[in-house]
Amino acid sequence: MLPFIPNKGKNLIIKTDEGYFARYPVKTHVVMSGDSLPEMMESYLTEHLQQGDRIFISEKIVAISQGRAFPMNEIKPSRMARFLTKFVYKSPYGIGLGIPETMELAIREVGRFKILFAAFCSAVTKPFGLRGVFYKICGPKARAVDGPCDYTLPPYNHYAKMAPDRPDEVADRLMQQTGCPVVVIDANDLGVEVLGLSEGTTIPLAKQIFADNPLAQTDEQTPLAIVRPVDEQDVQTAEEEIQRRAEKYYADREAARLAEKEKQSADAEEKTAEEVTDSGAEESSDAEKDESEWVMPDTEH
Repeated sequence: MLPFIPNKGKNLIIKTDEGYFARYPVKTHVVMSGDSLPEMMESYLTEHLQQGDRIFISEKIVAISQGRAFPMNEIKPSRMARFLTKFVYKSPYGIGLGIPETMELAIREVGRFKILFAAFCSAVTKPFGLRGVFYKICGPKARAVDGPCDYTLPPYNHYAKMAPDRPDEVADRLMQQTGCPVVVIDANDLGVEVLGLSEGTTIPLAKQIFADNPLAQTDEQTPLAIVRPVDEQDVQTAEEEIQRRAEKYYADREAARLAEKEKQSADAEEKTAEEVTDSGAEESSDAEKDESEWVMPDTEH
């Protein structure tokens, strides 16, 4: 079994139409523009891979590595972007196109005409209860545009990003390197979109495997996953083992957090005590100095 555990609140194993699969989230460094995805495969995955594995990679780190994430203060929204944002549904699971900066990126990505046409069709069909028309017309590139949320890891809590460029080619190159099928995935707690796919797997299966968003979307820092088929008779044993490992991991992490908190509190108390001591010493020194400098004035008799 791989030395990874599921993210908190997530299951390791999922049942699909093609059997059971274990999804092992892999923690990495914070990916920056210019980082090499092949080097990340080598550093974090290669030693753990075996025949039959699949690699799922978050579309966000693909886009970031390509330089397609931008500081919010560098994006200058057009009047059109500011206007259209007023009509976007604000989801609790992500910014999407709900702010002018991300709408501006969508306009740059898919074009003004397509955005306007999609907005018009969405407005016309909404009274009939039809939802999602805007994104169906604009496509996955617009859906993948996103902005910062409260839980976004720094420095990307001040960034907005576009969809990755040529994700199918990215998946193909990484498959050639690793020998495993690769999926570039956009998953959150609302749904799953496959943006890039190599040979060896299918979109319907990829969506089923990631239906519950096992990489999560807060501070887990796990943008990669090794997906491995599991025999049905081994499912219960694997789940019990991973449950024990996860419980120990999170208990150890909580204990470490509390120990660090106590240490910080003790350090703060020690620093305060030192400051009080230093302050008292300075006052005593000042008093002695004043006393030594005091001279009784001359008096006339």
